[in-house]
Amino acid sequence: MTHSVDVPIIAAAPPAYAHPGDAGADLVAAEAVRLEPGARALVGTGVRIALPEGYAAFVVPRSGLAAKHGITVVNAPGTVDAGYRGEIKVCLLNTDSSSAYDVAVGDRIAQLILMPVHQARFVPVDELPDSVRGDGGFGSTGYTQGKSE
Repeated sequence: MTHSVDVPIIAAAPPAYAHPGDAGADLVAAEAVRLEPGARALVGTGVRIALPEGYAAFVVPRSGLAAKHGITVVNAPGTVDAGYRGEIKVCLLNTDSSSAYDVAVGDRIAQLILMPVHQARFVPVDELPDSVRGDGGFGSTGYTQGKSE
């Protein structure tokens, strides 16, 4: 079952889902940009939305651009808060060390995923309750590079 929510939008090219049931709607470039090797650029989409309270949108990389050309979103996921009304821009990074990448107007450059979100009430305490994991951090669940298991 697909759940949908109405999102007011101003855009020459609204985000579109490629297939029924897709989580991410494609965002397209509203401007042409050349990304030299290792370079990043903030690329406009021409999209402005008004999310309902209790929702956020997340800008995430497109897997095809990442796999084929090394193009990713620097701050992935980029967060669009419900109160933001400006243009959604995508901070693209060319991770390829030797080839430039040209973004043309209308190219699909990222995906937009809408999700319900909850605000936390942060409650100061003197101690946290115990858990199975405890304070185990990076690599504590099995990362053993250079070690035999």
